[in-house]
Amino acid sequence: MGKKKNNYRLQTDESLFLRGPLSRVKELFFTFRVFFSFINGFRKMHFIGPCVTVFGSARFKKDSEHYKNAVKIGEAVSKLGFTVMTGGGPGIMEAANKGAYEAGGYSVGCNIILPFEQKPNPYLHKWIDIRYFFVRKFLLMKYSFAFVVMPGGIGTLDELFESLTLIQTKMIQNFPIVIFDSEYHKELCQHIQVMAENESISLEDMKLLFVTDSVDDLVTHIETHAIKKFGLVEKKNPKWWFAENK
Repeated sequence: MGKKKNNYRLQTDESLFLRGPLSRVKELFFTFRVFFSFINGFRKMHFIGPCVTVFGSARFKKDSEHYKNAVKIGEAVSKLGFTVMTGGGPGIMEAANKGAYEAGGYSVGCNIILPFEQKPNPYLHKWIDIRYFFVRKFLLMKYSFAFVVMPGGIGTLDELFESLTLIQTKMIQNFPIVIFDSEYHKELCQHIQVMAENESISLEDMKLLFVTDSVDDLVTHIETHAIKKFGLVEKKNPKWWFAENK
């Protein structure tokens, strides 16, 4: 049976890899590309210091209340001494980076390379362009002591539940996860409660989430459950023989 032509085009290496088995040579070269993508990310992000990662939609405009809240959160988190990390794109990501950048904090982004070209926002001190979503998610979580979930779409939910899964399975420490904007996330929180009531998750898992509408409460929660619990990680000096830079 012949294959029907799709009316859209999958353009990335990742999509080709996910179509099914390729030749051993192609899969070997794909593995090499993933390896070098990780190495590039590790080298670029090694000295960014303890981060708080902010997740949220790329679609909100500058006059949106969600955008304005993300600016305030970026500013507040940077004043705690954290680097603000985002996916590096527009919308909520740009807003959080902007808040940190204009407050004199440090702002970084993990920008995904897409067929329609998501460009890094202008409020980044450092960023890396990443070809693969799974590498990007890994880097967004590797350097973070807390996660802030702003209003967003499918990608934001993916990042939220990835973080929860890693904490629940003890792959990473019990870092604070803050869901900001209780009205926007009302149905989501209700469904998580339904999962707990039906014992598909434990009641203890409910404690992994902190829902708030207050930037001050967000700051207090991160202070208590990240700074006091884990402490700020001391920044190391770059090694010239690794061709590293801050």
